[in-house]
Amino acid sequence: MLLTSAVAFTQAVLPGMKAQGWGRILNIASIAAKQPVEGLMLSNSLRAAVIAFARTLANEVATDGITVNNLLPGYTRTARVVDLSNQMAQAQSTTIDAIYARWEDEIPMRRLGEPREFAALAAFLASDRASYITGQSIAVDGGWIKSML
Repeated sequence: MLLTSAVAFTQAVLPGMKAQGWGRILNIASIAAKQPVEGLMLSNSLRAAVIAFARTLANEVATDGITVNNLLPGYTRTARVVDLSNQMAQAQSTTIDAIYARWEDEIPMRRLGEPREFAALAAFLASDRASYITGQSIAVDGGWIKSML
């Protein structure tokens, strides 16, 4: 579903973007695309496929004034993360605060991200000011990803 939805969305919007000579495609993947998360083999693989699709597409549509980028959220305080922490706390007979503390220990900034921080990057990449940025996968993760590239 992750890859097919990115492809289907692109197929739906690309003709109009090409016709107007301008467009922005932003895919939301995950930090797991750059640094796999244990136990998420299929998710890690599909998210990496979205990045490969977007990187290839970026080269093909750059001369049409269209940029294609990926946003890689890390642990961000969203409803999904709150639900996940509740489930994990119950399954592990611990507290939600203990789950958050475990995640925060892995993040150099020692905190979860806030949705507004992720939204700020998305807004910038969707703007005219980001017209020379394409084919990139940018993490919003507080430094969680350890790779240099």
